[in-house]
Amino acid sequence: MILLDVRDYKKAEKPLREVGFNTLFAESVIHGNTPGQVYADDEANPSVFYVVHPYGMSLLFGAADKPGFNQWLQQYLLDKARARSGHEWLQAYPADWNGRIRQMLGSELVVRSTELQEEIAAASPKAVEYTRVNFRFERDKYRIAAKPANLAGCEIVRTTKEMFLAAPGAVVPRFFWKDEVEFERMGVGFSLICEGEIAATAFSAFITEKELEIGIETAEKYRGRGFAAAVCSALIDYCLRQGLKPVWSCRRENEGSYRLAQKLGFVPSLMIPYYRLPAGAM
Repeated sequence: MILLDVRDYKKAEKPLREVGFNTLFAESVIHGNTPGQVYADDEANPSVFYVVHPYGMSLLFGAADKPGFNQWLQQYLLDKARARSGHEWLQAYPADWNGRIRQMLGSELVVRSTELQEEIAAASPKAVEYTRVNFRFERDKYRIAAKPANLAGCEIVRTTKEMFLAAPGAVVPRFFWKDEVEFERMGVGFSLICEGEIAATAFSAFITEKELEIGIETAEKYRGRGFAAAVCSALIDYCLRQGLKPVWSCRRENEGSYRLAQKLGFVPSLMIPYYRLPAGAM
């Protein structure tokens, strides 16, 4: 198993295009827009790749029949979990990988299948299999569904460098961009300011020439007031003006995100296994 030199990340570009679901986070690493690592089975002629994004997302894609790589992968999934500073969220392509991953994890994998199991799954020291949802944006549904929230006393503004550092929460620009300068130069976001503080922010978690994946966070004290929909609408409108396709993906078990997406004209289009690899030793 080899950690590729950043100059060789481009070897993963063509195989990545064959993956049948949203891969913008992996693309950002491969293109050098986000720091991360790309592993492969062979330096000269790689046929399988493992891309790790610093936010804790990873993508496995390519040939599933490489014994040497698979041995490394099983060790990584199990023994090397001790090296993780936080949870890692793994997706794999093609679907053949899922059977292998489940076999590699064995009794160290639990399947989160009902709402009643969520607290147990979240606290589990083992790996957990969730479901990842990809959505398809439908402009007509968005135009019909979009309803402005009551923003009395609040305003939506373009996210600034200062807001980049100050936005509260876990899904905010500073965890997806190198720094505020890079975000201001290449990214975009909209923040809702209420009572002199940032109540919600929708931003480009990842962006290409054609697509923009939406990240969204609402401060806890402002939830339930429609602010997330309001800032997301501002970002979607920006996408439509710029000719960008808005992209939304989330964990199916994240009911808030799942419902908000549909409220904004996104339609579930694909569901795939999504493995939460634990931090610390199993």
